[in-house]
Amino acid sequence: MKGWEFQKIGEPLVLVEKPDPQPGEDEVAVDVKAAGICHSDIGIMDGTITWMLATIPIILGHEVAGTISAVGPNVSDWKVGDKVAIAGLGLDAPGLTQDGGFGTKCIGKVSQLMKVADSVPFDQAAAATDAGQTSRKALRLAGVGPGLKVGIIGLGGLGLTAAKMAVMLGAEVHAAEINQDVWEKATAAGVSSVVADVGRLADLELDAIIDFAGFGTTTAGAIEAIKPAGTVVQVGLGRSEATINTSTLVTRDITLRGSLGGSMADALDVLRLMAEGLRIETTLITLDEIPNGLEKLERGEVVGRLVARNE
Repeated sequence: MKGWEFQKIGEPLVLVEKPDPQPGEDEVAVDVKAAGICHSDIGIMDGTITWMLATIPIILGHEVAGTISAVGPNVSDWKVGDKVAIAGLGLDAPGLTQDGGFGTKCIGKVSQLMKVADSVPFDQAAAATDAGQTSRKALRLAGVGPGLKVGIIGLGGLGLTAAKMAVMLGAEVHAAEINQDVWEKATAAGVSSVVADVGRLADLELDAIIDFAGFGTTTAGAIEAIKPAGTVVQVGLGRSEATINTSTLVTRDITLRGSLGGSMADALDVLRLMAEGLRIETTLITLDEIPNGLEKLERGEVVGRLVARNE
């Protein structure tokens, strides 16, 4: 097998060849068909969150979908040829604990495997394991469902995905996004209205607002715009600090909570929605283009979720 290996902070990934991985007890080997590329991969490479890795060197890539090529001992519910995605949960994921999806093969733990419907493309299944489940958890914490009025701040990869899912879950969705180029995509997905600033959503009496931007001012704006006893869920980390009006928070009985990652149940629900037609916007590249793709992602030149295909 071959893959793009992280070897040292501040240096580019290195294309290496290794023996094919062999599955151990309660593991399977997966032929990688698609691997999502995340901003956290950049953070690992520049030293910001390298501490997340269990070992160095390692082939990165924690958003993985593919087909099972071999099964290890005690594996009875999965077979060679099954189409799967690997739900990395917390720091226990391919690309963090062992070689991941930036290679042609990787190992998946049975406890993390998810069946992927034939109708769901591999690039979508890979995106479901991180971008999808992160968005789904935030919606869950906000109580999104039929009849709820929800605001989404930021229509990037996560925000637009969350908006689409919220519509499919029966919510009335409104969004705040400064980049008007993506407004049409949101309205086409069923978003009722899109404005440039969250403050303009204040008259809608929203039950919940989810901030996928996280620029401080957006958090403060969400607290001012939410209805009394509403919920603000913070996901985005565009800035590490925010100045908020605690008087508004307290006197209007507002709930403010953070949300990181997601659960197996969240990821499985994303795959269910994908089987019903949900599509995460992706930019597709090949395995060989991963280093260049990481550079484009760092420069902010990628639309949607960047996914490397190996088909």
